[in-house]
Amino acid sequence: MSFTEKARTKAEQLAGAAKERIGDRTDNESMRGDGASQQSNARAKQAGQNLKEAGGKIKDAFNK
Repeated sequence: MSFTEKARTKAEQLAGAAKERIGDRTDNESMRGDGASQQSNARAKQAGQNLKEAGGKIKDAFNK
């Protein structure tokens, strides 16, 4: 995962957290749910990229 992809994913996660907090403060269930969903999507994307990197490292270790 490149630096820009990591930064975008982190920004998406932070934006989701902000939406969720704003939803909490304003008692807006829709915004709270959107924020939680956005955070979950960002975490899933990050986990997938981490798994992809780990697979690449394992492959490289066996090719040496």
